[in-house]
Amino acid sequence: MALLSVDEALERILEGVQPVSAETVPLAEAVGRVLAAPIEARRTQPPFDASAMDGYAVRDADIASTPVTLKVIGTSAAGKRFDGEVTAGTAVRIFTGAPLPKGATTIVLQENARVIDEGRIEALEPAAPGRHIRRAGLDFRSGDTVLEAGRTLDPAALSLAAASGHAQVPVIRRPLVALIASGDELVPPEAEPGPDQIIASNNFGVAGLVQQDGGRVLDLGIVPDDHAGFAAAVRRAREAGADVLVTLGGASVGDRDITREVLAAEGMELSFWKIAMRPGKPLIFGRLGRMSVLGLPGNPVSSLICAHVFLRPLVRRLGGRLHAPNLHQAELGAPMPANDGRRDYVRATVVPGPGGLIATPFPVQDSSMLSVLAAANALIIRQPHAPAAEAGERCQVLMLR
Repeated sequence: MALLSVDEALERILEGVQPVSAETVPLAEAVGRVLAAPIEARRTQPPFDASAMDGYAVRDADIASTPVTLKVIGTSAAGKRFDGEVTAGTAVRIFTGAPLPKGATTIVLQENARVIDEGRIEALEPAAPGRHIRRAGLDFRSGDTVLEAGRTLDPAALSLAAASGHAQVPVIRRPLVALIASGDELVPPEAEPGPDQIIASNNFGVAGLVQQDGGRVLDLGIVPDDHAGFAAAVRRAREAGADVLVTLGGASVGDRDITREVLAAEGMELSFWKIAMRPGKPLIFGRLGRMSVLGLPGNPVSSLICAHVFLRPLVRRLGGRLHAPNLHQAELGAPMPANDGRRDYVRATVVPGPGGLIATPFPVQDSSMLSVLAAANALIIRQPHAPAAEAGERCQVLMLR
């Protein structure tokens, strides 16, 4: 029986997935969040004609011929305007951001004026009408859409939301991803492993990817290879309202690999099991009510690579984010053997070279070796049945960092 391709597996995982519900949060908590609705300005910015520079507000007709002496009749500062009017032969000292006084039509820069005494200046150069004036509404006007739905709120967007009158913004809720690590052999990092035990590590790496992509993590801990304990953890995920349940381990065909059996007993509709991918062949995907279920392999490298390829796009789509894999073309830094019928994700280092990027695979690709994955900054993607390749040939790489 032919294994499901990676592309078809991802298509099934993302089929029909829509962003989760919205919530309203204060601006101070909104950085990195995704807007659930457009933001319209509640005020006009600037709200009045304002000076863009320090200088003197004057009538352009009065400085058509320079030098000319003008009487200084007051000051307009940011937050405290001059309430009088600029008339023939007068000027108002003005500062950046201050309201333009009535009657003024241009700004003489302070470096283009000479102070004669406390009440007089000499304008040294003419200034065209409207020069150095920011007109009301130059940035935006009340009712303008200043930010579109789907925009990730970066620092500039947060400042714009604030300036347009919003102390709170509607954002897409952070998708909740529940994690269950299974296996009698697993203990947490703070415990001392027994003679036949190892440290559980997959949950930390997978949780990190979820958080990087805007999701929240509910770590349900380690459950033994026991139907009742596993089922109880699945129910806790559902009760918590998890959008995605990720199981770590127990997805293969051994007698103690009970993940599929427990999930089926809990009502999961299985979409697929096993895909044409290395590492990561024993991948499970299904839906349990509204919750997507992704069963990752237990080998640490397999688990994390599958999370890169399948979990990250799912979390990003649930969170209203676009997902564009960080794919690049490179030259092989070493020869590679012919590939079999599975798409291979080969741990590699990518460095700049004279003609572009150079990708060199690690010589040992065992799916248990986290040290190799941590040292890799990319994965060379080898398509099914790819022929042997020599150093210098082109290849596709998925950048990890």
